[in-house]
Amino acid sequence: MRRPWVALLLGALLCAHGLASSPECACGRSHFTCAVSALGECTCIPAQWQCDGDNDCGDHSDEDGCMLPTCSPLDFHCDNGKCIRRSWVCDGDNDCEDDSDEQDCPPRECEEDEFPCQNGYCIRSLWHCDGDNDCGDNSDEQCDMRKCSDKEFRCSDGSCIAEHWYCDGDTDCKDGSDEESCPSAVPVPPCNLEEFQCAYGRCILDIYHCDGDDDCGDWSDESDCSSHQPCRSGEFMCDSGLCINAGWRCDGDTDCDDQSDERNCTTSMCTAEQFRCRSGRCVRLSWRCDGEDDCADNSDEENCENTGSPQCASDQFLCWNGRCIGQRKLCNGVNDCGDNSDEGPQQNCRPRTGEENCNVNNGGCAQKCQMVRGAVQCTCHTGYRLTEDGHTCQDVNECAEEGYCSQGCTNSEGAFQCWCETGYELRPDRRSCKALGPEPVLLFANRIDIRQVLPHRSEYTLLLNNLENAIALDFHHRRELVFWSDVTLDRILRANLNGSNVEEVVSTGLESPGGLAVDWVHDKLYWTDSGTSRIEVANLDGAHRKVLLWQNLEKPRAIALHPMEGTIYWTDWGNTPRIEASSMDGSGRRIIADTHLFWPNGLTIDYAGRRMYWVDAKHHVIERANLDGSHRKAVISQGLPHPFAITVFEDSLYWTDWHTKSINSANKFTGKNQEIIRNKLHFPMDIHTLHPQRQPAGKNRCGDNNGGCTHLCLPSGQNYTCACPTGFRKISSHACAQSLDKFLLFARRMDIRRISFDTEDLSDDVIPLADVRSAVALDWDSRDDHVYWTDVSTDTISRAKWDGTGQEVVVDTSLESPAGLAIDWVTNKLYWTDAGTDRIEVANTDGSMRTVLIWENLDRPRDIVVEPMGGYMYWTDWGASPKIERAGMDASGRQVIISSNLTWPNGLAIDYGSQRLYWADAGMKTIEFAGLDGSKRKVLIGSQLPHPFGLTLYGERIYWTDWQTKSIQSADRLTGLDRETLQENLENLMDIHVFHRRRPPVSTPCAMENGGCSHLCLRSPNLSGFSCTCPTGINLLSDGKTCSPGMNSFLIFARRIDIRMVSLDIPYFADVVVPINITMKNTIAIGVDPQEGKVYWSDSTLHRISCASLDGSQHEDIITTGLQTTDGLAVDAIGRKVYWTDTGTNRIEVGNLDGSMRKVLVWQNLDSPRAIVLYHEMGFMYWTDWGENAKLERSGMDGSDRTVLINNNLGWPNGLTVDKANSQLLWADAHTERIEAADLNGANRHTLVSPVQHPYGLTLLDSYIYWTDWQTRSIHRADKGTGSNVILVRSNLPGLMDIQAVDRTQPLGFNKCGSRNGGCSHLCLPRPSGFSCACPTGIQLKGDGKTCDPSPETYLLFSSRGSIRRISLDTSDNTDVHVPVPELNNVISLDYDSVDGKVYYTDVFLDVIRRADLNGSNMETVIGRGLKTTDGLAVDWVARNLYWTDTGRNTIEASRLDGSCRKVLINHSLDEPRAIAVFPRKGYLFWTDWGHIAKIERANLDGSERKVLINTDLGWPNGLTLDYDTRRIYWVDAHLDRIESADLNGKLRQVLVSHVSHPFALTQQDRWIYWTDWQTKSIQRVDKYSGRNKETVLANVEGLMDIIVVSPQRQTGTNACGVNNGGCTHLCFARASDFVCACPDEPDSRPCSLVPGLVPPAPRATSMSEKSRVLPSILPTTLHSSTTRTRTSLEELEGRCSERDSRLGLCARSNEAVPAAPGEGLHISYAIGGLLSILLILVVIAALMLYRHKKAKFTDPGMGNLTYSNPSYRTSTQEVKIEAIPKPAMYNQLCYKKEGGPDHNYTKEKIKIVEGICLLSGDDAEWDNLKQLRSSRGGLLRDHVCMKTDTVSIQASSGSLDDTETEQLLQEEQSECSSVHTTATPERRGSLPDTGWKHERKLSSESQV
Repeated sequence: MRRPWVALLLGALLCAHGLASSPECACGRSHFTCAVSALGECTCIPAQWQCDGDNDCGDHSDEDGCMLPTCSPLDFHCDNGKCIRRSWVCDGDNDCEDDSDEQDCPPRECEEDEFPCQNGYCIRSLWHCDGDNDCGDNSDEQCDMRKCSDKEFRCSDGSCIAEHWYCDGDTDCKDGSDEESCPSAVPVPPCNLEEFQCAYGRCILDIYHCDGDDDCGDWSDESDCSSHQPCRSGEFMCDSGLCINAGWRCDGDTDCDDQSDERNCTTSMCTAEQFRCRSGRCVRLSWRCDGEDDCADNSDEENCENTGSPQCASDQFLCWNGRCIGQRKLCNGVNDCGDNSDEGPQQNCRPRTGEENCNVNNGGCAQKCQMVRGAVQCTCHTGYRLTEDGHTCQDVNECAEEGYCSQGCTNSEGAFQCWCETGYELRPDRRSCKALGPEPVLLFANRIDIRQVLPHRSEYTLLLNNLENAIALDFHHRRELVFWSDVTLDRILRANLNGSNVEEVVSTGLESPGGLAVDWVHDKLYWTDSGTSRIEVANLDGAHRKVLLWQNLEKPRAIALHPMEGTIYWTDWGNTPRIEASSMDGSGRRIIADTHLFWPNGLTIDYAGRRMYWVDAKHHVIERANLDGSHRKAVISQGLPHPFAITVFEDSLYWTDWHTKSINSANKFTGKNQEIIRNKLHFPMDIHTLHPQRQPAGKNRCGDNNGGCTHLCLPSGQNYTCACPTGFRKISSHACAQSLDKFLLFARRMDIRRISFDTEDLSDDVIPLADVRSAVALDWDSRDDHVYWTDVSTDTISRAKWDGTGQEVVVDTSLESPAGLAIDWVTNKLYWTDAGTDRIEVANTDGSMRTVLIWENLDRPRDIVVEPMGGYMYWTDWGASPKIERAGMDASGRQVIISSNLTWPNGLAIDYGSQRLYWADAGMKTIEFAGLDGSKRKVLIGSQLPHPFGLTLYGERIYWTDWQTKSIQSADRLTGLDRETLQENLENLMDIHVFHRRRPPVSTPCAMENGGCSHLCLRSPNLSGFSCTCPTGINLLSDGKTCSPGMNSFLIFARRIDIRMVSLDIPYFADVVVPINITMKNTIAIGVDPQEGKVYWSDSTLHRISCASLDGSQHEDIITTGLQTTDGLAVDAIGRKVYWTDTGTNRIEVGNLDGSMRKVLVWQNLDSPRAIVLYHEMGFMYWTDWGENAKLERSGMDGSDRTVLINNNLGWPNGLTVDKANSQLLWADAHTERIEAADLNGANRHTLVSPVQHPYGLTLLDSYIYWTDWQTRSIHRADKGTGSNVILVRSNLPGLMDIQAVDRTQPLGFNKCGSRNGGCSHLCLPRPSGFSCACPTGIQLKGDGKTCDPSPETYLLFSSRGSIRRISLDTSDNTDVHVPVPELNNVISLDYDSVDGKVYYTDVFLDVIRRADLNGSNMETVIGRGLKTTDGLAVDWVARNLYWTDTGRNTIEASRLDGSCRKVLINHSLDEPRAIAVFPRKGYLFWTDWGHIAKIERANLDGSERKVLINTDLGWPNGLTLDYDTRRIYWVDAHLDRIESADLNGKLRQVLVSHVSHPFALTQQDRWIYWTDWQTKSIQRVDKYSGRNKETVLANVEGLMDIIVVSPQRQTGTNACGVNNGGCTHLCFARASDFVCACPDEPDSRPCSLVPGLVPPAPRATSMSEKSRVLPSILPTTLHSSTTRTRTSLEELEGRCSERDSRLGLCARSNEAVPAAPGEGLHISYAIGGLLSILLILVVIAALMLYRHKKAKFTDPGMGNLTYSNPSYRTSTQEVKIEAIPKPAMYNQLCYKKEGGPDHNYTKEKIKIVEGICLLSGDDAEWDNLKQLRSSRGGLLRDHVCMKTDTVSIQASSGSLDDTETEQLLQEEQSECSSVHTTATPERRGSLPDTGWKHERKLSSESQV
């Protein structure tokens, strides 16, 4: 009987075993397959046991869904066979669990705030469309798809993602549609020099390369590293650099990403505490025979003794053979167990009589009875279970079944009731709870960003991006903050939940902050750090930081808080993995779980369910337990490759997985319903559910006053504890000390830390300092609480307060490897050693008065200490001959005290009490001591010292750092015994000191008036106890106390960002920075005035020449305009001049030393002039030119007698100097790599030094030459005669440029110009034959040869955005000179008033009109309001009026020259008026209009008699000027590319020039027409009569705008307004035959009269009776005057106004309506109105015909309605923007395209001026038109890029064009640029002048428009 059942059991076991790793099981045909257990186990039972009412599977899966034979009459029979109480039917609850008890129920009325489900349920309206299936039939989630915003991309599944995630290489849409149809990959931009590029292209700081941390995220920054950072003890290092637990080596699991932990494994790697699986894998020995297949091959469960009975369910029976069967199968007469243990006497089975029947006494059943196989079988109602006697029933406690209720459960007899915590509400199923509030959001870190995802839908948004390596995160819902840790930056940061206001919270002392948790009740931040093995706490802003737990921590990872209970929970995956808990003040620490853990990563708390959940990445499991660790259970144990972080919300778990790069979810009770929320993520790390119920309200134990604590108030159980920041001692129960008295100070390269001796915990705390890169040496000064340190990466010495405040750099120049540091606390001096320069130096503690003490016979000096009591300093030297030396603190009495048995003497320390000197030797591996004179040497510690470095003493202890053990240790200072370790596992330990406040006081003479020293007073062992010394390079005078005022003989050189000096007065070379308090960008050339002690330099980036005193004071800029690349500079100290060369402008100029009287000396045939030197006595200047034909030239110092000295075998002649003593010229050539010499006439050329690598600057002094070398970054010296004896003066000086040698003791020489400037009024310049007088650039010398005019007589004045310049026409050099007008931003239009000598200009950036004198003074705003785009400006020099056009307002206005009396003259029928000009003698006003219908118009100066002169064959008429002599107008057309002219009536039109690129403005003088051109960036001119003799006046000028001529012949003539303003009170306007007076639009305080000579009285109040008496008598005169005034002369007007009228002030009131007499005018009003209507209709018809006629003039069949625009000058740069933009429909006009002729290989779209308004209008319709014209884009932007623009129009369209359209525009634009290189050939079609371009057809009909 037993064999079949044994076989059955074996089959079931084999089935379970074989399918253990499968999500499904399959049993034989005659068996039923039970549901898979949570551990993946399978169970098979006989098929007949299914639906027999017995729980044979143990999980009721064999009884689910079965139809039971009968239900009690009191019960309702569910469709699934379940019986429920009939009273539960149609009660709104799904009691049957198949909803059959709620079908066919009468409809229930939902409340107003409820949503009716289709199944009859009612749910909250807020739950509708929230992503949750709250109805149960999903009817509440049948919602319309959300619309994506303009900044989002719609995925194919309808979800929305951020627009910039489209085609970014990451799959952000669930369906991957955001990465489909993407353009070919763009090459990853290279990283800069200070960055390392990860394998996938990301850039990280180079210092993170090979640092042992996975900063890239794929370990690529740790691969191929020659020397990895070693792992800790008990760890194994993967080949990738990752450190893992050593026990995981060869355990069968690949824990290293590169699988290196499983390579080269033998069979003997398992420890004594491990069991070896058949596969070779090692598992814990405790897992052997525990019923779980931990080996994955079941070898750990084989050959196990049956040590205990398996656990059966409570309603099952355990057979003797270990099998479980249903309880009802006991004593049923069938051998169900297979071993008959369920039958027979052992179960006291009652013999069956066969007479049992349900009809008799209900079969003995207490509740339900049914007949099965002829026998009675008792069953129970729902909510009860059958007892062991098989007849009676007992209540089922549903609340004992986990997960039956989501949160709370109350059991009752035969029933139960679920309930929810506060903040939750029961769902309609009456069992699960739903959180109240907003929809939950999953917040997760993705390394490079932090994102949000809605778990129930596909909403996916970005919160923060461009992060380095975000790992851990948490949030504070009430304060709307998100916190995260970055393990690459080693920072904790925070931001608002909307992504704004990112700020650092903790920036120091972090190594690997892998866990983060926010206490939202008490506003605290907790974090774990597996690098420092600590758990810390701080306020939310990082203040009051405290190390909370540090003992017995290895690698703490995840952390979770329960603020309501005041508890912290954390995981530790060190050598002993565990989960622990403690109070939030660190007390009450306890272990929650420490078994069956490998790599516990994520941890979360279910506050409502009072449980914790965690993931184990090594064991691939998610587990849960009560908060005390009890009832631990695996929730999910399959399908978890590498879970990292976990969170819980409602009934779901959410976790991230590293291997699958996904976020997953499952039911928190059963682990079922697993779902992938998001996959294909970059690198998902920490995760949290963002919802208010995840941070429920709790009691703040600290209250509103922080619990009365001065610093930290931390919860502890139901109370709180006051705590102090790390290192601060508690002075009372609530208060902490405000400062530290004593602490251990040590450097760790990247940070400086302290260990307080005021507390017992000895936790190290990082001092919050910035930019610490490689700190080595330390010292301190308790008097001002300063800590000092050296940094050998930045080569600086810095200091800060001990708390990190007041950080400043003390010394930052001429340091190479400052390795030792010592503070003399007696005289406040700072001593240091420099192993790079081999020097010992001293300075004041603020870095001032620095001097070199010892510079000879030093070989890598290391540590230094001082002993102020005796006046000695001691230092170690570990060069070729290691030694310890001492000398006086003033460098006197130097001697070696220890020189034997030394290898690497590192740290030094002095015991001032016992007069001992201690040192550590890393080579000898000892710590020794001796007397201060080196006697009585003794080894203190000689064992277990692998590599000691820093050393210090305090009290009775000696402390040291050790590189190899990575620890800080101490011992007894007298015996070396009692050793202890203070800190370990600290990388890169350097110097160490103990800060205290008990340094011994010492009296010194330096304390009294600095010992009488003028500069430095130093302690000394001599009798006086001190000595005086001077700063570097300065000698002490004979009195022994005073220093000379400065260096006499020195080198001075430029280093791009600073200027330095090297004294030649002292026996060593040391460079000192000239302390000029400015920022230098690119200092190149340098010169010195030894007479005044000033240095002059040029900065080619700032474009200026500056000067300052040699002590850094009196800085001033002397030349600030007209400079481009000033490569050479020379100071004529005798003649008090400065000369310079400019490679950019190819000029040589001269000026006074203050920058005045600047003059161009040489401007022709120069090609990159560089170095320049002067020989004043001979009157010569010499310069090098390294252009295409390199040469050396010479001329007189006035530019005369120019001659080429050498022009062969030259490459890059850089440096140049004159040897006056030997009459030689010396130069350095960087291309030929030689320094050569020749006679002053170029003869006897010979090589001095060769090879030199890359010489640049060259100078000479006495018998030596000195030069700078770019490649060696050094200054060299050699004999000037032979070039021999080359030595290195200074090295390690990047950025070396020019150099000069100066001896201020040498006499300057004789000034050729004498004491009276040679009688010259301006410049006196030496020449070989004497001197010559000269004038500043552009000014001619008078006939006397001595004096100059103050300014040129005739000159061009032009604007260039940020400047106004002039070019003299009196001289031939055509040099532009800046007019020094301040505050120029975007100057467009200009004019000049020759009467007052003022220039007027418009600035469209400020929207103002201003004026100033030509010397830049008296700048004032004339019109400062009511302007939009002032394009044109004109001065009426006769009437003293100012006219301007405003394109933005389409007006022409006028005012007085001071801006008063402003009046609009014309404001109708204007469409973008541009240039404007006046002809005061004729009374004419001219202007151009390039609007819808381009035209040139004329009117009288008052705006009357307006007339169109030109309106045909016009494109974009820009500039306009008048030739007053020939009475013609000239204009430029930027569309038709030509210059034309006509007479003053628009007749006799003539094309002057038809080949101009893009003219903007023009002017006329004599026989020349001058114009500015945007495209050629030049000013050009042609003969005004023939259009020939075209010349370029000035080239390469960015942003050229207006141009005018200032000449005595230009503004001549007069009119009636020229005398006494024509008698007008306000405005006087001349006209063709008369003039008129006018009043301003806004009356001022003066009464205005329209009658010349009449000054009306101030207006007074008039009663109505007075008015009625006066008006009838004056009415006829008034009417007559008003109708004839515009035609009258001055005499007529004066005679027509009577004395009476004048006295009454009633003559010709402006802008005043005059009422008609009663009854007059009424009878003719209708006739007049009719006539006016007819006239208006005729005007409209004529205008329409004229419009159509003009439109037909420019038709092109191939052109759409696209308007091309001129460059916008509404930008802040100096570069003209040439762009094409569409205009609104009303702007469609004059559009055509030109194409090259047969000889051309390029096409160019023409351009039109955007006079600022289009780009500023913000009219979206313009860009909408552009989008509609995609077919015309081919030429839209071609010239836009070719002309060096920055695509303003493309950027402006970002709101309308999508990415694809914008990219297409740019590609089309760039495709045309390569062809624009040649100029057009003179070929023209049709009647238009030949420009080489072809017209495109304009729109020819209204329908086309």
